[in-house]
Amino acid sequence: MRQGLSVPQGAALTLGAMLGTGVISLPALAADVAGPASLVAWGALVLLSIPLATTFAALGARHPDGGGVATYARLAFGERASTMVGWAFYATIPVGAPAAAGFAGAYVADATGGGTGTALVTTVAIIAVCAVMNWFDLRVSGTAQLVIAGVVALLLAVAVVVALPHAQAAYLTPFAPHGWGAVGSAAALLVWAFAGWEILGSLSAEYRRPARDIPRATAIAVAAVGVLYLGVAFATVAVLGPAPGPAPLSDLLVLGFGEQARPVTTVLAVLLTIGAINVYFAGGSRMGAALARDGALPGWLATAPGRTPRRSLALIAGVALGTTALLAALHQSTDAILLMATATFSLLYVVGAAAALRLLPRWGIAWWCAVVSLGAALGLLVMTGPHMTGPVLAALGGLAWATWRRRRARVAAPAAPSAAPAVTASADAPASESLAGSSS
Repeated sequence: MRQGLSVPQGAALTLGAMLGTGVISLPALAADVAGPASLVAWGALVLLSIPLATTFAALGARHPDGGGVATYARLAFGERASTMVGWAFYATIPVGAPAAAGFAGAYVADATGGGTGTALVTTVAIIAVCAVMNWFDLRVSGTAQLVIAGVVALLLAVAVVVALPHAQAAYLTPFAPHGWGAVGSAAALLVWAFAGWEILGSLSAEYRRPARDIPRATAIAVAAVGVLYLGVAFATVAVLGPAPGPAPLSDLLVLGFGEQARPVTTVLAVLLTIGAINVYFAGGSRMGAALARDGALPGWLATAPGRTPRRSLALIAGVALGTTALLAALHQSTDAILLMATATFSLLYVVGAAAALRLLPRWGIAWWCAVVSLGAALGLLVMTGPHMTGPVLAALGGLAWATWRRRRARVAAPAAPSAAPAVTASADAPASESLAGSSS
């Protein structure tokens, strides 16, 4: 048996991606947007996560490769589509990392009274820690994340249980104070909380037995995410009322254990954020290396098989730190980045589900899950509206790169001899075609 991620490690990494920044502050933000009706948005997205998770698990099990969604797009729609979606995702990860780390920074600042300076230092420290963790073997960080995920899940469950006795039915009325249309706005915001299934693809090749282990790890993650998200969201609305503070998880634990619980919650917030960014740095660095391998990014980002993609990782971490510094210098919030990231994830779900319809066995359970996922993802994509500008620009940049590279290759290629044997072409076939054949 080859070395790689086990089922518990894979489930922990997936939980880290799902239970990260979303559970820290989004229940309060969604309640501000839609009131108690935000629970409808949470419930709908939990249900949607089942076919989404099934779709991406099936793709990862059948086509394990570090390119993830970009690989599925290439196998289904060709090189240009792969380059465009790969650029959109790869660009979003380092730009979105400051927004994710900023959630934990707000928790630390709230607990210590340190203000924006403390939040900034925390953000930088989290990005640096995740970069260092990924510099080493993924199995090492996977084992550490297994411990973190267990502690996090336990503390979240405890927070809900100790807070529920303080629930008040009056906080659930009026149920939709801002109208039912606000539920859609809350759902668009909450896509961030359910981003994570798409990163499964970029980690699929790291499993010991992808075909067997990925579906099992995904099933564990789906069940845990659904229970914990719905529990925290309901407790936020029913216990904290119509105006929950910026740190609802902390407030829930304080109700059960008193003020001495607040520092524990801050540590929990930091661990949640580290777990999420750790997974995205791991998957994103592998996607960058795979894109470079296939010619969709500069070749110096490529990495030999079995090696940690450190050049790609260094680029992601560097851009993340640079974005953090720029936002701090301009005194800009991360709200716009958050919404741009949710638009990217919606786009990835559309592309992944559409690719699944061509790559998975037709009429099977996973294929039908892809049908449902595609319809729902298209709806989410529409709701993101103008926030699609960022990922669209990144995708167009990828298209420009692919076009330039193809023209350059045509100019540089010598004229083929008329008498060259046909077998020569197959020997020079690009790695992307050989992968497509081996994956079919």
